[in-house]
Amino acid sequence: MISITTKSPYALKALTELGRAGDTGPVPIGELARRREVPVQFLEQLFATLRRAGVLKSQRGVKGGYSFARDPSTITVLEIVELLDGPLGRDSEGVFADAAAAARKVLQDTTIADVVAAEERSAGVSMYYI
Repeated sequence: MISITTKSPYALKALTELGRAGDTGPVPIGELARRREVPVQFLEQLFATLRRAGVLKSQRGVKGGYSFARDPSTITVLEIVELLDGPLGRDSEGVFADAAAAARKVLQDTTIADVVAAEERSAGVSMYYI
């Protein structure tokens, strides 16, 4: 069936915030959790999974935190969903299989960078490219 738990939306919120931070270096997980109102202990579990999968990297110490291990434009929302919630649409049949396929397409075609850009556009933040 089509099943997305709270894991994926919470992770996407925090990853969007991390993407908005840009290349300023590692961002403390507590800061990401606070800015997006995500329980920090829950986010630690999610980010540990994403770190093991090679999506994120962590740095310990005073200037520690998380940063992307890969460019956000190469990380799809579907990848995040399936890492945290398992295969989307597994064992679906009939109309539910069609719905799962449609959802998979949208999530596969959307990257973390796309989500960051959409959020910035909706917030009225101008983006300048050199």
